Amino acid sequence: MIEALVFYVFALTAVAAGIMVISAKNPVHSVLFLILAFFNAAGLFLLLGAEFLAMLLVIVYVGAVAVLFLFVVMMLDINTTELRQGFLQYLPIGVVIGGIMAVELVLVMAGWHFAPDVSSAIGAAAPPPDQVSNTRALGDLIYTRFVYLFQASGLVLLVAMIGAITLTHRQRKGVKKQNIANQIAREDSVELKKVESGRGI
Repeated sequence: MIEALVFYVFALTAVAAGIMVISAKNPVHSVLFLILAFFNAAGLFLLLGAEFLAMLLVIVYVGAVAVLFLFVVMMLDINTTELRQGFLQYLPIGVVIGGIMAVELVLVMAGWHFAPDVSSAIGAAAPPPDQVSNTRALGDLIYTRFVYLFQASGLVLLVAMIGAITLTHRQRKGVKKQNIANQIAREDSVELKKVESGRGI
């Protein structure tokens, strides 16, 4: 009874925080709600017995990634009014993508409904939980069955990192940056004058 109550508290809070991430007007508030969602997801992992994933979520995502998001959002000083000007322009694309994701979720749920033997087959392929640790079982799955998906997620993170660096170092009006090559190539920085002896400049 207590476990079910804790599960519903964590789940409802995580869903509410996820909704606030995409609906908050201030991007700083969105990052704070994202941190709250991470903490509740870690609580759900603890209820499932996946302590390693829970600690990984708190230490890596909350302690590093989400805080980095917060610093980047505060440093970029994003103008939210300009971002909302083209909202209606991209609304049809968002509706199409949302519809595709909804259809995929329905297909997944229908697959589990019409093929209930899949869960037992997956359970039979995995070793009993009392024979291996949580970390070893996770590593066996990631680096054997899901190795290609793991590498694909690494590529996605690499592309995201390159995009973040490109957005940070883009040329913007009113921002002065040091250009060492232009400073070295200056020809008018030093002027040579011939001074006669005993007269000075």
